[in-house]
Amino acid sequence: MKSRAVVAGHAIHPMLIVFPLGLLATSVVWDICALASSHPRSWGMISFWTILAGVVGALLAAVPGFIDWLAIPKGTRARTIGVYHLTINLVVVALFVVSLIGRWQTPGGYELAGPGWMILGWIAVALALVSGWLGGELVETLGISVREGANPNAPSPLSTKTSTRTPPSATPPTTARPGAHSVPVHRGV
Repeated sequence: MKSRAVVAGHAIHPMLIVFPLGLLATSVVWDICALASSHPRSWGMISFWTILAGVVGALLAAVPGFIDWLAIPKGTRARTIGVYHLTINLVVVALFVVSLIGRWQTPGGYELAGPGWMILGWIAVALALVSGWLGGELVETLGISVREGANPNAPSPLSTKTSTRTPPSATPPTTARPGAHSVPVHRGV
């Protein structure tokens, strides 16, 4: 099923999710550095602003993701997995927002937040791994956000070519029984 939110022929959601995932996961590293360092204020400040940028990025990535989810047919496994993916991501963002608020209200400044506010982000990163796996399930197993006719020799969406067929020479012959996966046949060495 092709993505509904695209730029230059490519789905927007998978392009945007790398930013919040990277930023929010990296904030955990900065938190650990703050706890282990003799200069926790610097690491705490870096972590705070990294989380803030990650939350903004997550909210931006959610918009095209939601648009794509709306296009998934109702009553399908993909729609259900999409709901889990969406819900877990909202929990992840909420945990990071609560962490930000707690850090902001920390006596002495947001740079000195202790492990109590940090652990919310750590839990959120663990949940993001689960949600990321579900997103992979949507794309890789269920074909959501994949262009129709996608194949190893499909032309670029920016090219003027219209054919998306794989030339016969590029496809190895297969043997398959009804209901089974195709198995490539290798003839000769």
